[in-house]
Amino acid sequence: MKIGVPRETRQGETRVASTPDVVKKLVAKGFTVLLEQGAGEAAHFTDAEYGQAGATLVDRAAALAADIVLKVRKPSLEEISLMSEGAVLVGFIETCEEDDTLRALFAKHIRPLALERVPRISRAQSMDALSSQSNIAGYRAVIEAANRFGRFFPLMMTSAGSAKPARVVVLGVGVAGLQAIATARRLGADVYAYDIRPETREQILSLGAKPIDLDIGESGAGEGGYAKELSDEAKAKQQQLLADELSKAHILITTALIPCRPAPLLVTEEVVKRMRAGSVVVDLAAETGGNCPLTEKDQVVSKEGVILVGHTNYPAMMPTDASAFYAKNIANLLDIMVTQENGTPVLNDLDQDEITQAALVRPESG
Repeated sequence: MKIGVPRETRQGETRVASTPDVVKKLVAKGFTVLLEQGAGEAAHFTDAEYGQAGATLVDRAAALAADIVLKVRKPSLEEISLMSEGAVLVGFIETCEEDDTLRALFAKHIRPLALERVPRISRAQSMDALSSQSNIAGYRAVIEAANRFGRFFPLMMTSAGSAKPARVVVLGVGVAGLQAIATARRLGADVYAYDIRPETREQILSLGAKPIDLDIGESGAGEGGYAKELSDEAKAKQQQLLADELSKAHILITTALIPCRPAPLLVTEEVVKRMRAGSVVVDLAAETGGNCPLTEKDQVVSKEGVILVGHTNYPAMMPTDASAFYAKNIANLLDIMVTQENGTPVLNDLDQDEITQAALVRPESG
């Protein structure tokens, strides 16, 4: 069975879907790994390392023609045209809306396994690429904020004077938010956090941060550990109650996302106007409209004296570790997708396991 690893072509994407360490394990299990030459260069993995791990270095067409194709981002129409009829595609398929990509895949009977659809159950934790990449995003967002902020994060006492610790507020306490809290705390900041799900309060406290408690009249706890969308009345009340807390922040890191919906508005233009000059807003929801309406996707701008950071791919800023985590997520998924028969990998029925069944995108569910 052939596994193909093509080079990512999306602008700014530096990750690769497999690493030399993971390739070595796949080859040991009987897979033939076809890696497009240069696929790992942007993530600092050389062709020589892949070759030593047992990969076969090939051109783009050969990598995409494999039985199982591993990618980070969804394929372009040109890439799909090079894929084999009936192949399996594993990666972030980005399937909130059916588009030409899905139609092209289904036309060739290609079976897409969307990693964003891996269910959040205990036995799937090691395959949860959304979480592994969000964890990196939360860390890198704090580093980005520290880089843009013109002051210290920790309390600093020197012979030239002292500096108070930065006040950091994290909105949204999912995987990215928790890592942002932990990182900001390690840097010595005074950290506050807010989430509409009441169960996150204990998690905030366990990391040494202070929870922001608001009574908005309803819970935001949704299915599968995700937040659900609030009513219009609750949204308005939330914005009003949050405004005073947010305007005091030196650093705002917003991570509030609702799957396949526009990002909730949490940081209003009025709040930005009230923030101190030189404050920083890092909006991790910029891809889906942003938690702040002043955020500009993939741009860093200054408005009302506040720096707004709208990067949309923080894992690509740390491609070596991001690729390593992602490759392990896929390797763990392959373990339940394939059965060894006489030392040869054989693809299972993707509907026989609840994880692959949930991840498989079908024409009627696209």
